[in-house]
This record gives sequence, structure tokens and C-alpha cells, in this order.
Amino acid sequence: MQKISMREALNQALREEMRRDMRIFIAGEDVGEYQGSFKVTQGLLEEFGQQRVLDTPISEQVIAGLGVGSAMAGLRPCIEFMTVNFMMLAMDQLVNHASKWRYMSGNILPVPAVFRAPGGGGQQLGAQHSQSLETWFVHAPGLFVMMPSTPYDAKGLLKTALRMEDPVIFLEHEGLYSLEGEVPEEEYLLPVGVGDIKRPGADVTIVSYSRMLHVSLEAARKLEGQGVDCEVIDLRCLKPMDTELVLKSVVKTGRLVCVEECWRTCGVMAEVAAQIQEFGMDYLDAPIRRVSGREVPMPYNKELEQACIPSAEQVIEAVNLTLGRKAAD
Repeated sequence: MQKISMREALNQALREEMRRDMRIFIAGEDVGEYQGSFKVTQGLLEEFGQQRVLDTPISEQVIAGLGVGSAMAGLRPCIEFMTVNFMMLAMDQLVNHASKWRYMSGNILPVPAVFRAPGGGGQQLGAQHSQSLETWFVHAPGLFVMMPSTPYDAKGLLKTALRMEDPVIFLEHEGLYSLEGEVPEEEYLLPVGVGDIKRPGADVTIVSYSRMLHVSLEAARKLEGQGVDCEVIDLRCLKPMDTELVLKSVVKTGRLVCVEECWRTCGVMAEVAAQIQEFGMDYLDAPIRRVSGREVPMPYNKELEQACIPSAEQVIEAVNLTLGRKAAD
């Protein structure tokens, strides 16, 4: 089994699917000659040419509109935004068009398009380029939302997304592109809306996604030394969301800690907590705890930026609280 970075895993997924399906093309700012801001599209222009790897003007609404229109016409676009922060300029196309045309046309005009974008904080890119906006897209009916945390998941989910008949928002954390992991050399796909238990445990359930999955695993490793056995779940898909997997875990552990990088108010984990409270209250032995990013514009200063992003220590504190102990024994 090969060990590659998430950047390479995404590149493999694009390359393999473009070879398989001639209808797939890539469009976005600097995806061709420059090979992508994070080099995910490296080498694709050379192999597939300018008709299938398109460098676009600097206009996110136009880029998204290209994706929606070409998908309705029978192609399968993979649109890359330079950053999720710029997707705000394309919300009309994404929320009013991509997500609704299949429904409004009576299933005559599906929109089989994938809209990729990097995001998240921790790279010292300032308040306007460091946001986690996944909740915006989760809120819109008709959009599927995927956020992988490992190279294995990234490749399998992207290949699945490129074969779907519905629009997919595929978000990648900027801090994970260099993360390496084992990826099969043979073809595989991952199912939509199915989470994954990254670490089995019995004492408390920690649920997360994207880069916060690795923060949660770090916390679980440290808690193991304190005699706490954490089960860590990766949602992988935020819509549809595998809350059934979380509920089954909570039935076993009786406790739940939800970890996310996005803002706390109306965040993804607010929905997880609400569903577990609604359908699993009888199994909870303690209140649900949430660990989220601070609700401030992201500072540029490195130390202040890190203070705004959830840490393993904060997750450990939340676990200790739900276990009824204020500090480690």
C-alpha cells in the first residue's frame, strides 16, 4: 500500500476519474498553468489539455455559474475555488441554482458538479482567509457536504463525489494537504453519509471532522495515559451526517464531546448535539460538551490565531468535565 500526502491523494482521484469519464473537467483560478494554489491539480493540464483543465477569470460567481450550467448540459465539472472564503461571492449560484435545479425541474436537470475549496485556520492568512464556513453549506437543502481528514478518505470521497448526480461541496483543510497516510493502489470508493470510528473506546465518545479529528486523536492518546478510553468518530460527510453512528457510540459510552473548528453558534456540532439529545437523551450519563473555535475574526498574530483554534488541551478539559472531574487524576 502506498503512503502519500492528502494533496497527492486528491490529485490521484482527479486523474483517475478524468481518465475514466471524458465528461469530467476542472475549472478555477490558477488550476492549469500554476497547477493550483495548493498543487492539487499538478500535472493535469499537461495530461488532459486546456479543454479539460481551464484557467478562469477572477470571478467566483462566473466560475460557479460555469459549473452549474455545464452540469445541467450533461458535463461533470469539478470547480476549484482558491479558498472557501471566496465561495461567499458565489452563494447565489451554489444555494439558489446548484442545490435547487434538480428539485425545481422535476428531476429533469440534475447538477452533477463538485465544488472544491481549501479552508480553515492556522496558516496566518488573516481574518478574511482563515474561516471555516462549512455550516453555511450544510444548511442548504440539495447540497452534499464532504470534509475528509485523511488521504485515504480524501481520495475515496472525491472519487465518489465525482460520480454523483447531485452537487457536492468538497472542503479540504489547508493544514492537511501535507499529511501523509496509507492509500490503496487499487480503485476504491467511500459511501456517502457514512462516518468512521478512527479509535474505538468505551468511556467517552469524541466526534469531529477534518483537522479537528487529529486534535481529537491527540487528546485521546493523552487521556489514555490518564486511564480514559476515548472513542473517536470522524463524520467525514457533514451532509448527510451519520448521527446514527454517533448515537450507537453514545449508547456504549454514555458521554459525548463534540469538536469543531468553526464558530460555536449554529455550528455543525450544534446539530450533532441536538440530534443526540433528541434521540439519545436516555443514554447520556452527563451533559454533552462542545469544543469550538472562538467567535472572533481570526487574528493574524500567530499566538492569537492558535488561541482561537481548539486544542487537544481543550478537548481533554471537556472530556474531564463530562467524566465529572475538573482536572486529570
